[in-house]
Formats: sequence, C-alpha cells, structure tokens
Amino acid sequence: MDLRVLPSVDRLLADAAPLIAAHGRAVVTDALRAELAEIRTSRPDPLPDAPAILAAADARLTRQARSKLRPVLNLTGTVLHTNLGRALLAEAAVEAATAAMRAPAALEYDLDSGGRGERDSHLRGLLCELTGAEDATVVNNNAAAVLIVLNTLARGREAVVSRGELIEIGGAFRMPAIMEQAGCTLREVGTTNRTHARDYRQAIGPGTGLLMKVHTSNYRIEGFTAEVSAPELAAIAHEAGLPLVNDLGSGTLVDLRRWGLAPEPTVAEAVAEGADVVTFSGDKLLGGPQAGFIVGRREIIAAINRNPLKRALRLDKIRIAATEATLRLYRDPDRLAERLPTLRLLSRPQAQIRAQADRLSAPVAKALGCTVSVVDCASQIGSGALPTDTIPSAGLALTPNPEALADRLRGLQTPIIGRIHDGALILDLRCLADDAALLDALT
Repeated sequence: MDLRVLPSVDRLLADAAPLIAAHGRAVVTDALRAELAEIRTSRPDPLPDAPAILAAADARLTRQARSKLRPVLNLTGTVLHTNLGRALLAEAAVEAATAAMRAPAALEYDLDSGGRGERDSHLRGLLCELTGAEDATVVNNNAAAVLIVLNTLARGREAVVSRGELIEIGGAFRMPAIMEQAGCTLREVGTTNRTHARDYRQAIGPGTGLLMKVHTSNYRIEGFTAEVSAPELAAIAHEAGLPLVNDLGSGTLVDLRRWGLAPEPTVAEAVAEGADVVTFSGDKLLGGPQAGFIVGRREIIAAINRNPLKRALRLDKIRIAATEATLRLYRDPDRLAERLPTLRLLSRPQAQIRAQADRLSAPVAKALGCTVSVVDCASQIGSGALPTDTIPSAGLALTPNPEALADRLRGLQTPIIGRIHDGALILDLRCLADDAALLDALT
C-alpha cells in the first residue's frame, strides 16, 4: 500500500470551497490533516479518494460544530429535571429575553428622571404584589439567596435551625456548608425527627443572629415526628428580637390544588405567617428562568442590597426580562396553566396522555424495530418539589435490550431521554406536547 498516492492538504483544500465557506479555512485545514493522519495510521484498503476524504472531514466538522448544550426530548417522567434544565420558559418570557438581547435596554436607567435606576425595580413591584411582602430583591439562584441573607443577617453570629431541616440537594449543596461560607455558625436544635418550641428558645442567646426554617423539599420525615410551625417560630423569633428566615426551596406563587396537584406552601402564606425573609427559586415550580428571590421586610431587603455580595450575584438583563414576563403571567391565574409550560405539563390529565401513547405506539415500533407497549406510569415534579407525590401518567415501554435502545435514542440528532424500569425503556409522554416532535426525532 503506497500512502504517497494520498492527496495533499493543498490539493484537498482546492476542492473544499463549500467547507471553507461554512467553517473557515484554518478549521478545515486542521480537519483534513486529522483525516489524513487517521488514514496513515489505520491504512485502509483500498485507500479513500479525495471526495471520500472531504466527506469524512465534512462529517468531522459537523460533529465539532454541534453544540454540547443540545435540545432534547424529556421523556423521563420528571417534569422539572435538574439535569435537563428544569422549567421550560413561557413564550412571553422567550420573547422578552430575545428583545433584551437584540437592543440596549433601560436596565439601570430611569426613563422618567433620566438618571441612574435600579435593575431590581423591574421585578420589585410584581414580587410584592404577588407575595404580599414589603420589599423584594433577586439574585442568580436560591442557593445565592440563602447565602446573601445569612451573610447579611448572621455573619459572625449563630443561625438556629432544626436538625431535621439540614437539607442536602443536588450537586452537594448542604445547608451547613452554605452557612459556613456565609460566615455564620450553625446551631442545630432538636433531633432528626422531632423539634419543639422549647428547643429554639433554649438555643437563643447573645450570639444568636436569626432563626431559620427550611422547607424539606426533597425528602419527608414520617412516623413519630414533631416540628414547630412557621407562625409559632415567627413568634419565638420576634419575642427575642430576631428575624425569621424561611427558605422555601422551590417555592410557588399559587395554590397547586387548583389544578389537582398536591399542595406546596406558597410564598404569600410564608410571608403572612410572619417570616421576615422568604427565599425561593425561579426555575422550579414558578416556571421561569434560574433566579433566587428574596422577599420580606423593607429594612432587611435594603441591608441585603447594600451587601457587596449582591453585585456578584445579580441577574443580567436577559434573565430579568424573562423573569418579569413570567411573573406577569401570575396576574391572570385563570389562564396561567394555558400560558405557563410547567403548570400545563404538570396538569395534563392521564387520559389525554394515554390517548397520545395509543397514537404513537405503532409508529414508534416501526421506526425503532422493537416491541412497544402502552403502559401507565407515574410522573414526578422534580427539582425537590413534592418528593413523595407522583402524578398518574402514561407512556411507551420499549423492549428488548432497553440499555441499547436508550443509547440509540441518546445518539439521535435530537436526543430522546427516557428511563429504564422493570426491564424496559420507559418513555413517559407527560412532557411531550406534540406527537410530531417525537416522530421527527426518530426519523
């Protein structure tokens, strides 16, 4: 085999005008050199000609140009899947973010006075209206919200928390670690399963900075249990002249029972129960972009905004625009499920999803050449919300060789992500808004 017959890079570049136009001359040159190096190493017989080498380089460049942050079909059954980006944004939020990207915006500019403005002003009024709080501010996620609140109110002092509320969430976020980074000292009270009012009272001393209640959003303690309610804990804190911080984690602005879902504590309830500060997320049950909201007493919010950490944790104009548009949807709760993807997906009736599964079973079986059965399954909200509650759903069970099928579906141009359960690859259709999205991905 004579490798000298291989075309030179210059010879290949002479015929690579479409590739150069698409990717640039330097990148195409590197790709051609890589193809030639592989040929010299593997020594295929027969050797590929120039068109074959150009085609291989084209395929290589296409793979390299593909973003690693690719859209996927979430058929896992977890609606707010942390690893898949959590909440889908409403169209109003997408449009607002796009507009903010395409032009200068009055982010910190007061159009009435012509002077400097505040970026939080775009969200403050809506947050106060929807939660009943005196004031509000926003940072880039709820972990940041907890961090800056603790750093502002309890740096160098103790934060008193029930031992049963020392949560850990995904990515090794632990409440004790956040407290340490915030510069305050954790003071645990009670036991894992039972904490009483007297435990908090006995822990309060000269070094106490605040009392904290943490919503155990990703687990439940059941059986022989006791906890102090938020109103009672607020009374204990205020008797001692201390603030109560209530971290809701996911957080919701509406009563989910209206749409047939299990209840989660709302932000307005937490404010009304006497919390001085409430923190919650933007990209979970609220259905917006990633953000951490802080609402509460005016003087505390003002102190948080003076903290130097605020600048490091602030939102950019794109997320502020999308967040504002999302919050505005909550002013019309009668049409909220129609406009907010998270709520629309969570409230889809099982009968509707099963009818979708019946329609798709035959074409999916034909496209994949496997056995497909329609099955009932249980979806979950995800992102730590209502961890023990599931929502009746339906989907497709693919067999045999579920692992191989899962690998194959992840390798599609639009990857399809399901879950393996009981020897089958389950495609839960709760999050599939359109039949065509699945069929197009398969073809």
